[in-house]
Amino acid sequence: MKSNYSNVLTLFCAILAFLPIVAVDYLLDGYVRTHEQDVLQQTADGVASQIRTTTEGAVESLRRIIDDSPSLCTPTFIAHVHREITTQLTLKQVLVENGDGVQYCDAFGRPVAYSPLSEVLPIPGRAETLQVVRIPNMEMPVLKLARAYGDSRTVAGFVPLLGLPPDSLIHGLAPAGMVRVSLTNATPILSSGGAEAYDARGSGDDFVSAQAFAGALPLRVEVAVPFAMARARYADLDLSLTAIACLMSAVLLIMALYYVRRAGVPSFDLERAIARGEIKPFYQPVINLRTGALLGCEVLCRWEKRNGKIVPPGAFIEHAEATGLAIPMTLSLMEQVKADLGQLARDMPNLKISINLFDGHFQDGAIVEDVQAIFGGSPIAFSQLVFEITERRPLGNSMQTHAVISGLHALGARLALDDTGTGHSNLAYLATLGVDIIKIDRVFVDMIKPGVAQVPVLDGLIAMSRDLGTEIVAEGVETEDQALYLRARGVYQAQGFLFAPALRASAFKELASALATIAPVVAGSPAYAA
Repeated sequence: MKSNYSNVLTLFCAILAFLPIVAVDYLLDGYVRTHEQDVLQQTADGVASQIRTTTEGAVESLRRIIDDSPSLCTPTFIAHVHREITTQLTLKQVLVENGDGVQYCDAFGRPVAYSPLSEVLPIPGRAETLQVVRIPNMEMPVLKLARAYGDSRTVAGFVPLLGLPPDSLIHGLAPAGMVRVSLTNATPILSSGGAEAYDARGSGDDFVSAQAFAGALPLRVEVAVPFAMARARYADLDLSLTAIACLMSAVLLIMALYYVRRAGVPSFDLERAIARGEIKPFYQPVINLRTGALLGCEVLCRWEKRNGKIVPPGAFIEHAEATGLAIPMTLSLMEQVKADLGQLARDMPNLKISINLFDGHFQDGAIVEDVQAIFGGSPIAFSQLVFEITERRPLGNSMQTHAVISGLHALGARLALDDTGTGHSNLAYLATLGVDIIKIDRVFVDMIKPGVAQVPVLDGLIAMSRDLGTEIVAEGVETEDQALYLRARGVYQAQGFLFAPALRASAFKELASALATIAPVVAGSPAYAA
């Protein structure tokens, strides 16, 4: 009955789609939203890229000054400062001071007046710190990039946030558009345009927005325009697209009907299952092969129907990805994970929770905002989250992909590459992707047989992971021989039926409690406890 109801409803929607005005509005709205989203994303990426490039250049100049100068405030030091200011045009000033703000020298021999706009923040992966300051007579906020020299002094470089006037940022956007730069902790730095209207928007106000992160810097760029203003610029297309829009809607919906009839799991059934909470998380433990301690878990999903039947993920995951339902399904799973493991994560702060993402999550930056909204302020810290992506479907080396990865890293989460060795990725792809953890697929673990002394392919994957500086988790460990082989080669993290299958939340928490009394999670254990 459910399948027949879905087919009838799909056919009814296909007939309705032939109404010209509905088809035109739907298609044109979608086109406008997609096109404007691309434009806004390009704007956000461009601003973020300019900030990142400017900052990285200034950091390199600061390092050269320090490396080339045996001591501070000498003629040689000042000469090196002038050299870098001349070659690095965005570097406006260099200052030597102590922790109390006492200034010893600068590039131009006069006191440097500035007032802080933010606290001093670390830059992940670098020795320098970042602070946003205001300098008199400069319209643009300035980034103060500082590096410690000895025990008591710092050398700081001052770089304008952007090399353009603030009003130029909204050039080319629809009326009432806005561009804003803020710290990732939401401290505003710079805004241009209608930021007040965007912040004061109600539930009925529709905006098109995009965001980008400036690499590893704790800076976020937001761009937004009211959808009505953007839509008004396409009014001339309404009349000419009426016939084409009707035809396209009919073709698309007929194709959707054909797919629904052929699919083993109808879209409507899966969509209702997500809404009803029938897609439930199961938790497979990750174990330390040296100590037996529980390091964390991977969140796996099962479709538990109301009649008690369990549908394995292989029956609906690909369908969910193809139809876009994987995104709301992941959000539902994250909400359930927060409810299931919140108290356990608070009690075991080194416990890692691994959640699978799909390639659709990397099409825009929404997943970063969703993770912030769901886990922000919850007992599960961002640093306890590991997000897995599969190698079977390479994400590509797009700016948007790196923006999402940078956003997740900026929150403190980590990234793992699942199914390693089964796809088409090469060493360069893995190095540029920025993953922290390599998960070796069970197909390679299955090559370990009793009496086998060496598995070259598996050993090669382990060596590659070490060359990349990533940590390693072995999947599908089912025998003691496999566990011993992996441990002998320095792989200390594993999951598989040798330890436990994917468990319901209650069973997993009982296992965690039992293991905690025997081999507690130890701070400093590799990967999942890092």
